[in-house]
Amino acid sequence: MTRKQRRLSLIGAALGVLALAVALVLVALNDSIVFFNSPTDVVEKQIKPGTRIRIGGLVKEGSVQRGDRLAVRFDVTDGKSTVAVAYQGLLPDLFREGQGVVAEGALDAAGTFRADSVLAKHDETYMPKEVADALKKQGHWKDDYEKKVGAAQQGKAR
Repeated sequence: MTRKQRRLSLIGAALGVLALAVALVLVALNDSIVFFNSPTDVVEKQIKPGTRIRIGGLVKEGSVQRGDRLAVRFDVTDGKSTVAVAYQGLLPDLFREGQGVVAEGALDAAGTFRADSVLAKHDETYMPKEVADALKKQGHWKDDYEKKVGAAQQGKAR
C-alpha cells in the first residue's frame, strides 16, 4: 500500500467514525430537539409522568382559575387536544386567556402538567413559520397575524 493510499484510507475511516458519531447524537436527541410539545403531541406520545418537557399552545378561554398563594390552574390547547396545567408563582404580564404560552415542567400521575416556569408569547410578530402553519391548519389563524408578520419581516429587511 502506498503512502497516498494509506492517507486516503485513514481519512476515509475518520470520516466514517465522525458520521457514525453524528448519527448517534441525532438519534439520541431526536425527542429533545423540539422547542415545545403541543397538547396533541403530549396525548399521542403518551409521555410518562415525571418526564420533563415543554408544552406550548393557547390558554383556553374561561379556564384560568386562581387560588391561594399564587396558585393558578389553566388549560393549554392547540384546538385538537387540551392539557390541564397547574402552576404556583408569578405569571408573566402578557399571560391571559386566548394568548400563546409555553410552560416547562412535568406531567403528574393524574395527567396534570405541573409547570415550574411559564412563558407568555410576546405577540404574533415573532411566530415561527411552523406554528403559523399549524394555526392555519386548525382554523385558529387570525387575519391580522399576516399583517403583523409581514410588517416585522419588512422591518428586518431594512
